[in-house]
Amino acid sequence: MARLFGTDGVRGVANTQLTCDLAFKLGQAAVAFQGKTILIGKDTRLSGDMLESAVAAGIMSMGGTALLAGIIPTPAIALLVRELHCDGGIVISASHNPPEYNGIKLFDARGFKLPDAVEDEIEAFVTRGGAAADELPAGDAVGVALPVDDACELYIAHAVSTVADEGIDFSGLKVALDVGHGASCMTSPEALRRLGADVVVINEDFDGTDINVQCGSTHLGPVRDLVAEVGADVGIAHDGDADRVMLVDAAGNEIDGDVVEAVCAIDLKERGLLAGNTAVSTVMCNLGLSHAMRDAGIELVQTKVGDRYVLEAMREGGFVIGGEQSGHMIFLEHNSTGDGLVTALQFLAACKRAGKSIADAAAVMTRFPQTLINVQVNDKHALEGNVAVEAAVAAAEAELGEDGRVLIRPSGTEPVVRVMVEAASAADADRHAQAIAAVVEREV
Repeated sequence: MARLFGTDGVRGVANTQLTCDLAFKLGQAAVAFQGKTILIGKDTRLSGDMLESAVAAGIMSMGGTALLAGIIPTPAIALLVRELHCDGGIVISASHNPPEYNGIKLFDARGFKLPDAVEDEIEAFVTRGGAAADELPAGDAVGVALPVDDACELYIAHAVSTVADEGIDFSGLKVALDVGHGASCMTSPEALRRLGADVVVINEDFDGTDINVQCGSTHLGPVRDLVAEVGADVGIAHDGDADRVMLVDAAGNEIDGDVVEAVCAIDLKERGLLAGNTAVSTVMCNLGLSHAMRDAGIELVQTKVGDRYVLEAMREGGFVIGGEQSGHMIFLEHNSTGDGLVTALQFLAACKRAGKSIADAAAVMTRFPQTLINVQVNDKHALEGNVAVEAAVAAAEAELGEDGRVLIRPSGTEPVVRVMVEAASAADADRHAQAIAAVVEREV
């Protein structure tokens, strides 16, 4: 049987794979494994109300208190779990996935995602049918649901303070903002305006079926068009639950998580705030980030793909910044999970401190051209130790030297081997990737 929890909670098509029964049992599990007071937030999906009701019912059936924060970004729940002294938090969201999907993410009392061992215990609890009848309270021992009326305000004030407390504001900055018909419509426009920015927002409305559809951080066309239309200095785009952010400069050039991390890590170092003189990313980060960090005298730790591995390395090493190319960035001094709004504010503040335009600040990193080929294979496990593939990789690496790199890895979910090559030119990246992919196809 497939594992209930993926890399970011439980996810599936709402009411088909992610059912009310499953949501109810996960609500029960939150109380059983974390404690009586559980904070719940959701994004703008149509199924959010239904699943929120089921999760809350599960919490109350165990005698717990469900605190309902309503529509709010994921990072706000991670923050407010701590601020409101809750035992745990639940976010009902499928992040950047299409509207028909939904998900349930669980946070502990410190706002961190649950470790694998606890997820395994919860899965066993759900599989055996949730709490037994004789474990359930009755009469005046059942739980209640209470609204948290000022949840978004608490988060906005915190995000603004991460910049304002440093004496920074964004007066004179024109921002084009795409909130992707998602949860950040409640928070990001207001936070940027409080800091003095002139903000023009699109996709601020929602009907529950339009979240992430051809907009937001995975589709930058709309924010690029808006930047050009209103003459903005920067474009900012969130995904549905605003745990990530992508940006564009005044000319519409993409600024991804690698570039944001380079700019912010160098800014932290210059202010003496870069703990361990180290930034954390994954093996999939662009080679340009490695070079930018090397040139700035900053160590770069690279982990397996996934924000949980980035966070793990940050906590183990006591580091303060880590992220992924997708715009999922963690500033541990400010929040315990990826936070799209805080990331955008930190990046803009770094540009302001440097006295540079967005484009000039982003130029600290030169992105290497990258070719990624997904090769359909018979047995992806046969990749390991294959002599011919290893020889093809070694030949490419010898020719590329320090001006490129090769990464080959089997997909976690498909019969596919991913071949990624970065090089100084797009032609070189493509040539080497094609050559290696041909060997993989023949051998694996």
